[in-house]
Amino acid sequence: MVVEEPTDRALAPYLDGTPSSSFERLYAESYAPMVRLALLLTGSPTLAEELVQDAYVRVFARWADVEVPTAYLRQAVVNACHSHHRRRGRELRHGPGAAARAHSTDPEIDLTRAALACLPDRQRKAVVLRFYEDLPEAEIAELLGCKPGTVKSLLSRALFRLRKELGT
Repeated sequence: MVVEEPTDRALAPYLDGTPSSSFERLYAESYAPMVRLALLLTGSPTLAEELVQDAYVRVFARWADVEVPTAYLRQAVVNACHSHHRRRGRELRHGPGAAARAHSTDPEIDLTRAALACLPDRQRKAVVLRFYEDLPEAEIAELLGCKPGTVKSLLSRALFRLRKELGT
């Protein structure tokens, strides 16, 4: 995938006429994992790609201030997914019909997505960040804005519900 140089005047201070090799490297190395993370948090491949692209735009706009690009990008993706769920909840409460869901050709993936979709937002985030991203509880707590004990509780409740949903 080719990253086109932005033309927006607001981004001009971040462009010095040379390619940003470190940003391009971040993009090349983290695009697929970030899309998978967003996919697990949203359940939609198309939406996941859109949210990740938006996150890259946010990271690029703050590139000069970013100290740990991968962590900043992960936080941007998690925040974008959270914002989407909040918006979608309002739309479902106030708008007609429900949004169509994308399905894969693998029944196990569909079953996993369906089980994750049954979890409340914070529990789903905790499970994905712990078992997919393999993050420690302290880092998950930081990303979710809570205490490590809360993360343990979220994971415990989520795993109980997943076992029930998956019949294991």
